[in-house]
Amino acid sequence: MPDVKITIGNRDFDVACQEGEEHFLRSAAQMLDVEAQTLLSQIRHLTESRLLLMAGLMLADKTAGIDDQLKLAEKRIIELEGQLDTARAAAGAGGASVPESVTDTLAEIAARAEAIAMAVEEKAAS
Repeated sequence: MPDVKITIGNRDFDVACQEGEEHFLRSAAQMLDVEAQTLLSQIRHLTESRLLLMAGLMLADKTAGIDDQLKLAEKRIIELEGQLDTARAAAGAGGASVPESVTDTLAEIAARAEAIAMAVEEKAAS
């Protein structure tokens, strides 16, 4: 198991990780350090444990917000897919055809939602 030296809030830590996971550890440590630096710029004298706790809570809050956005996007995708299926069924049954602009807009919304989902998954993985 390799040891990786990380810096969080101007404090160095040696952390062990699985072989090949060093990049993910450094990435996660950098995210935590950004939050820690924000705290240190506002509050000078924080104990190590309080600094790490508060920085972790700030990251958890951001993650929860992104998770909420992802859930809303997934719900919207399901709604739009349902509307698209209904419109396609009506078009196939001799009803009015779905304008190309509508299908283009739905495809764009789906692509945006998928991009948000990928970003959330990448942040959750790091």
